[in-house]
Amino acid sequence: MFHNSERSRGRPRSFDERDALEKATRVFRSKGYDGVTIDDLVVGMGVGRPSLYSVFGDKRTIFLRVLKAYAEAKGARAAKALFSPPTLRDALAGFLRHAVESATEEGSAPGCLLVCVAPLVDDAEVRQFLKDAVAAGLALVERRFYDGISAGEIPSDFPVAVRASQLLDLGRGLTMRAQMGASRKELLKDAEEAADLVLLPRRGNAAPDR
Repeated sequence: MFHNSERSRGRPRSFDERDALEKATRVFRSKGYDGVTIDDLVVGMGVGRPSLYSVFGDKRTIFLRVLKAYAEAKGARAAKALFSPPTLRDALAGFLRHAVESATEEGSAPGCLLVCVAPLVDDAEVRQFLKDAVAAGLALVERRFYDGISAGEIPSDFPVAVRASQLLDLGRGLTMRAQMGASRKELLKDAEEAADLVLLPRRGNAAPDR
């Protein structure tokens, strides 16, 4: 009762929690995890230090919240890019275009929180989260390939698992190139060509799909 009474008499929050986390995302994308200080988060999120600790927690806790929210939003957009186009080829191109557009988003640091920042964080929970996120992404892409098999766009012996991994690798590669300064125009062109490469028929002597 005491805590509820105190909270009801306190001043309402002067910030939006979701907006503050989005701002924190920009801070981590810009400076990486190790390069970010609490002062950076206070300024970047527009939240006072006492409120930051009481509402969001320490830097690690904030990063985990940001990472999970970022992955959820990115995953939803990636799924839309994969499953909205009617043809498999357009779906794969759309997936790679999404990777490029996300990595070159205006007003944000180039790259991706999942690809360029989180893998450098020495934290077991972050590593496990990334492992689970990659597995989920792989399953999503494989499902789209199997839809393509059902639609007769690719043969039934198409190496789904191998090509799904390749598509994710291509997306990560485009993202890394964005961080290194490649232009959106150049990367979008390469994304289109990469989609065609992923759909090339398997070679006759290739190892069976795993």
